[in-house]
Amino acid sequence: MTEQKTTFADQKRKTVETAEFTEDGRYKRKVRSFVLRTGRLSEYQRQMMNDNWADFGLDYQNQHFDFEQIYGNKNPVVLEIGFGMGKSLVEMAAQNPDKNYLGIEVHTPGVGACLAYALEKDVKNLRVMCHDATEVLRDCIGAGTLGGLQLFFPDPWHKAKHHKRRIVQPHFVETVTQKLQVGGFIHFATDWENYAESMLDVLQSVQSAVGIRNTSASNDYIPRPDFRPLTKFEQRGHKLGHGVWDLYFIKE
Repeated sequence: MTEQKTTFADQKRKTVETAEFTEDGRYKRKVRSFVLRTGRLSEYQRQMMNDNWADFGLDYQNQHFDFEQIYGNKNPVVLEIGFGMGKSLVEMAAQNPDKNYLGIEVHTPGVGACLAYALEKDVKNLRVMCHDATEVLRDCIGAGTLGGLQLFFPDPWHKAKHHKRRIVQPHFVETVTQKLQVGGFIHFATDWENYAESMLDVLQSVQSAVGIRNTSASNDYIPRPDFRPLTKFEQRGHKLGHGVWDLYFIKE
């Protein structure tokens, strides 16, 4: 019998079609911080994902990742949520071979583009996932195993009635901090001032309880750091006349 190859697209189809139900059989809707955007994969992006997922991809699992086994070293792991097309994530991985990077993105064309760029730059210290980041944090990441968390230009859900969908909420920061090593960082960036203020409020509201410290000299935002590559979202914001706000907190 010929063995049938299971492609990444097949795996994602199974994931997308899996729903959650209550005990009496009714569909249970969950408020999520993202909208799953499968998009239209180009043939090249599809090929990148199917041919390279075994080397770069990680699938969701209901147990903690063994990062030393995954990356083959004990270097700190930096998690980035929502890497878009992956250009800045790949550049950071290429510039910091002493760190391991794990990126999560729900836009499949972006994952395909990221893999293509990772191959072009010949990076070895990068893995990617296409799953709900909150579930990955809850189930796949062990306590004290992350060296840092990056969240750059997340969906601002700018309408007030949608603010509950913003990923930066107290519970999210509490969960992230629990996953960080001592000395690990939380780095947020946004080009929406209202979201920046909300992020700062959330971080300040829990910082004493979870043991994080703001590195800003003015106890709010830091200047754009050189180590964060300029993203297309930031370039777009500049063209629209938006400012950009970076927040950088350390776990003590």
